[in-house]
Order: sequence, then C-alpha cells, then structure tokens
Amino acid sequence: MRDRISLIRSFAYSPFAYSPLTIRRSLLVIVGPTAVGKTALSLHLAEVFDGEIVSADSRLLYRGMDIGTAKPTPAEQARVPHHLIDVANPDETVGLAEYQEQAYAAIDAIHERDRLPILVGGTGQYVRAVVEGWRIPRVPPHPDLRAELEAQAAREGPDALHARLAALDPVAAERIHPNNVRRVIRALEVCLVTGRPISEQQGKRPPPYPILQIGLTMDRETLYARIDRRVEGMIEAGLVEEVRRLIEAGYDWHLPPMSGLGYVQFQPYFEGSATLEEVVTEIKHETHRFVRHQYNWFDLDDSDIHWFDVVETPLKAIERAVQTWLS
Repeated sequence: MRDRISLIRSFAYSPFAYSPLTIRRSLLVIVGPTAVGKTALSLHLAEVFDGEIVSADSRLLYRGMDIGTAKPTPAEQARVPHHLIDVANPDETVGLAEYQEQAYAAIDAIHERDRLPILVGGTGQYVRAVVEGWRIPRVPPHPDLRAELEAQAAREGPDALHARLAALDPVAAERIHPNNVRRVIRALEVCLVTGRPISEQQGKRPPPYPILQIGLTMDRETLYARIDRRVEGMIEAGLVEEVRRLIEAGYDWHLPPMSGLGYVQFQPYFEGSATLEEVVTEIKHETHRFVRHQYNWFDLDDSDIHWFDVVETPLKAIERAVQTWLS
C-alpha cells in the first residue's frame, strides 16, 4: 500500500492560489489512526501558524474521561486554544448534528479572530461531516425504539445489532464500528423510523473555504507496538482509578461513553470475572481492530488527503507543505 501512495505529495507546484482574505478563511485538517501522533503535530502546527485546535474525536467530548481517551493534557491545552473538549458529562448525548453545528461555530469564531482553525481527530464520521458538509437527517429520538435496540445490544451483543444495520443499510454499517453501539442504534433508529437507509438521507454541502487535509500514517506493526505501549502507559497513569471514579459517580456501562473503547473492557474486571492483565490484552486487541476500521474512513488512496509517513518524514517537511499551501 505504501508504494501506491505519495507519502509527501508535491507542493512545489501547488494549485492553491487564494487572496489574503481567503487564506485567513482556510481550514487545516489532520487525520489518521489512533496513536499515530496527531496531537503532537497539531500542537506544533498551531504554534507555528497561529492556529486553534478543533477536536474531531467523539471520545474527547466527555468530562472525566481523560486517560482512556488520550485527551490532550491540561499543559497541552494551555499551549494552544482547544475546542469541543470536555463539553458534556458522560450521561449526556452529543449527536452528530450537534457536533457538526458546534464545530462550524468554533471554526467561524476562529476565522473571526484571523487565526487558522485546525480540525484534528480520528473519528471519521465527525471529520467528514465537517469537511464534506453532510446534511444530517433531523429525526428526533424515539425513546421506546431506542430502549428496544439497547436491550437487544445487551442481550445479543453489539455484533448482532451491527448485523441488523448491515441488512438495512450496508453503507452505514461499513462506516460504523460494531462496538460503537450508540451510533449503530442511531443509524437503525433513522432507518426504521423513516423507512429509508440513513446513508441515502445524508446529502452534502461543503463549507465555503479551502481545506487542506493531512493524513498521518506508519507501518501497521509499528503502529500496533506504539498502541500497546500507550495502553500500558495508560494503566500506569491511573486508568483503573479513572474508570472506578466514573462508576462511583454513577455512570454505568450502558452509557455511550462508558461502552466505548478503553472503558467497557473494564466491566468484567470490576465485576470480578477478569484479571487486569486480561483487560489490558483486550484493550490492545480492540484498539488494533479499531485502527483497521479507521483506515476505512481515512483511505490511503484518497487523493483529497495528503499522506505523510511519520516515521520517514521530518516534521519540517510537513510544516513546509502547510506553509506552501497557505502562501
């Protein structure tokens, strides 16, 4: 795959030519799989190009979920203004339409300050909703149907629910990870209420400013090794205690954030049916699986994304690419 992509696409003869006003109204996007180094790069580029960071990570929305989500530390957030981090409690729902609305508002506000908004994250649905301007179906929640679907997920497991979505809307099922039960349920809800696949109801109206998408990648085995080290570092940093605090605060496992990667794997541990070693192994395995899903969203052959191998590419090369685009 690496031979089929340009790891550093040519910016020497860039087709971009914007007026100063248009340049100020640009959007830089940084995507890639978990643990590849998006946070470090975004902080560096924000400091170099007078930018502010808009998170495109669904897991960073929730307060009190810091270690397991690899949320930027307070020190990192103090270096550069961040948006759409810690905006909800774990028992509150932030839908895709609400996220998109808040992301556009943050981007507009950053533009008004004549600064560069940098959209950063690995939640493909969030990134595409902003970059492509998705028109998201405005179907209100149906509590009874949602309760029925949640009960099915609890009874039969997330894969069974995902299979049901695949039968109704294969396109949506391909885009949504089986373990993301909240999104699977929402997609099913829209399909069942409207009688149409949710993927057919999502028109597009791209935002009216130039966008540069930078993708970070690396050899898969190297990435998996980095993920494994990071998971072990999370345990050392107090992830078990973080999960315990969330449980003691009354946030139980059926809540969408608590059913996410890095948290739900602790349920058997706290119920006494799994060891910590088994939990750590499961988190590593599920994170590897999640990476494969992320590459379905961020395709290495996508010509709209300028890919860089972070192991082989000097930081200055990425910086020069952004500078060329902005100039």
